[in-house]
Amino acid sequence: TSLRRRGIIATMIHLHEGSEPLFKMSKREQEAAEYLEKHKIIDLMDNLTSMLFFYRPERPREFLIDQLEKLKESKVSQEYSPCLFNESNLDALFGILDPSHQGYITHAQYKEALKTLGVKNFNEFPDGAGEDRISQETFRREAKDGLLRSAATF
Repeated sequence: TSLRRRGIIATMIHLHEGSEPLFKMSKREQEAAEYLEKHKIIDLMDNLTSMLFFYRPERPREFLIDQLEKLKESKVSQEYSPCLFNESNLDALFGILDPSHQGYITHAQYKEALKTLGVKNFNEFPDGAGEDRISQETFRREAKDGLLRSAATF
């Protein structure tokens, strides 16, 4: 059982990171891996684990239940999705990237910042990309949208 568990974990890592599989999977393990990928279980677990480490709640089980309930509500309302970063965090990051308060960052800074936040799929060419001037409002909107999509593990 321990070897099988390690196989499923290796499969999960393979699916998540896109790396080469560590060994040949059985049909059952492939089905399990496909199930995990289809239902975004790895992403869900990553998000929940990150939130646990970030917030370090006194009662982690209740915290996780609360986050799952919020996730369920967000699926219905299509608004809020549990996320590590809020607007003030995004504004702080923008401020770090724009220390002279010009009101914009470069296109390269924009892309690197979103990658650093863990946003995988984002608008490559937002407003201002052509001029190499991404405003704080554009950065905040695009980052928020990307983070919500990333956190939406349903």
